Amino acid sequence: MRLVRVEHDGGPRWAVVDGSILGLIRDPWPGVAVATGERVPLKGARLLAPATPMNVVGMSRNTGTADRKLPARHLTPLDALRHVLGFTLSNDVTARGLQAGDPLWTTAKGFDGWTPLGPWLETALDLSDMRLTLSINAVPAESGSTAELARSVVEVLVYIPSFMTLGPGDVVLTGAPGAVGRIRPGDRVLVSSPFLGRLESTVAAEPVLADAGAAS
Repeated sequence: MRLVRVEHDGGPRWAVVDGSILGLIRDPWPGVAVATGERVPLKGARLLAPATPMNVVGMSRNTGTADRKLPARHLTPLDALRHVLGFTLSNDVTARGLQAGDPLWTTAKGFDGWTPLGPWLETALDLSDMRLTLSINAVPAESGSTAELARSVVEVLVYIPSFMTLGPGDVVLTGAPGAVGRIRPGDRVLVSSPFLGRLESTVAAEPVLADAGAAS
């Protein structure tokens, strides 16, 4: 099942994609998609980010060989995916120049607008070997697969709740399987997957505010 958030009647609504039609549903976070009976065309619909998380947790250094001995409690590999509504794409923007001075990478990854998500949530997906590609200004940068992650998606989902509680709508970034590239203002960045669609974003520079003490 493919879930989207769409702007409809002046506000965000959830819907199930059924070919060229969107079937509106009630809030799906309890895990059940209850249809409202309303149906609207997919063509021309304005899709919104498929989540509005309170927390976004990223798994750093999760490419290639690594120490796989992670503590786990609350979730197990057998039940972890039962607590996940769906999967989507993200562009995990990072300011490399800020990482050296911030061991927690809070400033390097925490600016507003730096974690675009979309275009939809896929509720059923084979995560073992999912190919992801990255291009910048239509030029392919790198590609990778979830099979190349040091710790699998399920292992990450088991690990994170061992020290913090995740709630409905929270997002877990599992780590990039090798797909990275340098971006500048004006660039068009495309993250894509055969099963998760295309997430395209335009890089914009942060506005520089005038000094509050400067003369007008």
